[in-house]
Amino acid sequence: MISSDPIFICDRIKTSAFKPAWWLPGPHAQTLWAVLSFTQKKPITTRQRLELPEGDFVDLDWVNPNLTTPIILILHGLEGSSQSHYARDMLYTLQQLNYRAVLMHFRGCSGHLNRAARYYHSGDTADLQFVVNTLLQQYPETPLGAMGYSLGGNVLLKWLGETGANNPLHCAVAISVPMLLNKSADRMQQGFSRLYQWYLIQQLKRKFREKQRKMELPIDVNTTNIHDFWSFDDKITAPLHGFKSAEDYYQQASSRQYLKSIAIPTLILHAKDDPFTDSSMIPDANALSSTVTLELSATGGHIGFISGAIPFKGKSWLLERIPGFIQEYIKA
Repeated sequence: MISSDPIFICDRIKTSAFKPAWWLPGPHAQTLWAVLSFTQKKPITTRQRLELPEGDFVDLDWVNPNLTTPIILILHGLEGSSQSHYARDMLYTLQQLNYRAVLMHFRGCSGHLNRAARYYHSGDTADLQFVVNTLLQQYPETPLGAMGYSLGGNVLLKWLGETGANNPLHCAVAISVPMLLNKSADRMQQGFSRLYQWYLIQQLKRKFREKQRKMELPIDVNTTNIHDFWSFDDKITAPLHGFKSAEDYYQQASSRQYLKSIAIPTLILHAKDDPFTDSSMIPDANALSSTVTLELSATGGHIGFISGAIPFKGKSWLLERIPGFIQEYIKA
């Protein structure tokens, strides 16, 4: 899989080689087309359940589990799963390239409600560490790579920074990451982005109400008046996961402060017009370690990056660029 070379801005920040489809102008066309049109690929997956030490679990979906090739770990976005369009397409692509790929579902995202009162959040790296440790124990000689989308990208970048030179991965890719969570929460209350917020908040509230029905929770919250991320995270995410407030959660969980400590080859792909973020959260070169490359495109939306000259026959540039980067460090 070959990708075009990006244009240099400086050693760590480059202009992306992505060329957007002319018939998908603007961030929302790119974002929504990706969601609505790229679900045709159907990877053959095998599920594995990992029991966590405290009695909860995470579910993994594998492709090519019986091969002896390198393993690529995938982290999905907020309320995503292996059925999300980007995850299905990437699992299928890696399957065709003869990699072993495994998608880690965050707690409660695999179609089964998790057992604990807590669930997952943007800065929760403990489950990722547990999954990686398990893979290292089961496949001690196997090279590992990882990629994370949106929330999953924030978790991945934060973990890479926390572990620094002790990180066991060969390489990593993060796509459309809200690296400053407070800025992202603000951005989601503006313009058309409020539609994405409404959709995601409805999913989160539905899951929380299901937990309220099935188990005793340490907090009692009426979700009727929760309409945005600030209120949801202040009333539910923060108290459930040991934070003082939404502001405290955003400060501790945001990944941008960890980028300087990353020690493995890492590629960050981001569009300046991402409707989940704004330009103020894009790091400058001084915020990046020498092993991190940030590729910026003027457009591309949120996990969009659709190219193609023929209307309604777009293709995902991410399916070229991400495997191309991985192949620089890990050969299938």
